[in-house]
Amino acid sequence: MIETVLFWIFAVLAVLGGAGVVLSRSPLNGAMSLVGAFFALAGLYLLLSAQLLAALQVLVYAGAIMVLFLFVIMLLNVGADEVRQERIGPIRGGVATLTSLAALALVGREFLRIRFPFARPPSDFGTVAAVGRVLFSDFTLPFEATSLLLLAGILGAVVVAKGKI
Repeated sequence: MIETVLFWIFAVLAVLGGAGVVLSRSPLNGAMSLVGAFFALAGLYLLLSAQLLAALQVLVYAGAIMVLFLFVIMLLNVGADEVRQERIGPIRGGVATLTSLAALALVGREFLRIRFPFARPPSDFGTVAAVGRVLFSDFTLPFEATSLLLLAGILGAVVVAKGKI
């Protein structure tokens, strides 16, 4: 019962955060709405027993990526008069959002009538230890290849930056 209540709270917060991003006239308010949507999505990940994804959602997206967005917004110094005036009106945006949610609810209700024989996940599903175990046993070669590609990208960025100075 408590999981259902928490699901609906996080789902409504995620939808409201997404609507705030789309309908906001201020880039800063839109970015802060996106942070709220990221935190609500992290809560939904926790309800799905995916603790690692929830932690990565908060650390990477709500933390690092949003800081970069806010730096760009501040560096561009976009004022209220420079924001495009051709945005969707709040009433039309609200009607479109409610229509989309109603359609999603109807499709979701029909989808939930079908019962799938899902296997129960292991008890340590979604934990850092389980993901690390799979990553370093079954996917060792792709993991190491990705680290070499990232190293090559970093070295390339250093060489390009050094040439311009």
